Amino acid sequence: MVNRSTSYVRRVLRRFQVPVGVVFLLLVLWSLPLAGQRASSRMDELDLAAAMQPVPSTAVFRDPGYFVWCGTMVRGEDGKYHLYYSRWKVSTGFESWVTASEVAHAVGASPTGPFAFHDVALPPRGPHLWDGMVTHNPTVQKFGKKYYLYYTGNTGDGVILPTLNWTHRNHNRVGVAVADNPNGPWQRFDHPLIDVSADASAPDSLSISNPSLTQGKDGTFYLLYKAVGQQKPLPFGGPVVHLMATSKSPTGPFQKDLTPMFTIAGNNFPFEDPYFWFDRQRNRYFVIMKDNKGAVSGTGRSSLVLYQSVDAKDWKAAKHLLVSDLVLHWKDRPAQTVARMERPQIFFDTRGIAQVLLVAIYEDSKTTYNVRIPLDTQQ
Repeated sequence: MVNRSTSYVRRVLRRFQVPVGVVFLLLVLWSLPLAGQRASSRMDELDLAAAMQPVPSTAVFRDPGYFVWCGTMVRGEDGKYHLYYSRWKVSTGFESWVTASEVAHAVGASPTGPFAFHDVALPPRGPHLWDGMVTHNPTVQKFGKKYYLYYTGNTGDGVILPTLNWTHRNHNRVGVAVADNPNGPWQRFDHPLIDVSADASAPDSLSISNPSLTQGKDGTFYLLYKAVGQQKPLPFGGPVVHLMATSKSPTGPFQKDLTPMFTIAGNNFPFEDPYFWFDRQRNRYFVIMKDNKGAVSGTGRSSLVLYQSVDAKDWKAAKHLLVSDLVLHWKDRPAQTVARMERPQIFFDTRGIAQVLLVAIYEDSKTTYNVRIPLDTQQ
């Protein structure tokens, strides 16, 4: 169609004896919108798998004596990079995240590190408070001059078990802490930002966690979270779904939409760990999340997948659905298959361009760490 249209224009211009130089100029101008459309089409199709670069050794963060999980990053006015992560003592066992996790803070000079521990950003503050014993799942944002640290918090009996402590897990709620500086101090609140629904039939009546927030093109703040209902046998409950809440302020109040998203018929727990953002270049929303058993990725095992939406309500699999399986590609050593790769988040520069993909890695029952995978999304 393009070639036929161009030939037609050329014949018309020659019929009216338009000078050759003018014909050439007009044909160039005629082709520009078409070239722009083709470039726009390529730009629209985000391919994170192709953008991932080999990982340098400096991009691994460990905290000796602790499990390291999650990972979210922001650049401060001091020019440094601030990494917030979940940690708890290795001696308590991996499943004790639900009773012993705290959100800690490390600082580095570049997105790929190295980073060094700085302080505990959200420490325990007493079992009488909703988040007084555990903070987990951090995700940081900066709006205006303030920093917002969204997280999962809980309280309970404090008993360390070799398996999940369900009292703590079923007290998971979502909150936010606010600071003028990424070094803190962080202002925390007496009540969660998102609480469970009082209606026992609601899809989020048992437990909520894994918050991710973005500001949409209309200025609205969208908060995506994992929700557990009570339709399935307790203490696990279920199904495990994802819900959206909206607000005109990053600190709420938020209005819930209780319509479950990312569901698969017959699958009680298909996805988790969503990271959600509005892409200004592509004018759409994206979610990268863990496909728990490879149900949509086709890998047959846990993997990271990408979904997209124009309105943050109706979601579809992105053209380049698979982001990563369980293989880490190192810069200075052979590729490595790991047991688990979870909690994906992306760090963007001030232009809104993705710079690194942060993931939590589980090698074995004693070894976990955060990795920041360099991205080149402009290729």
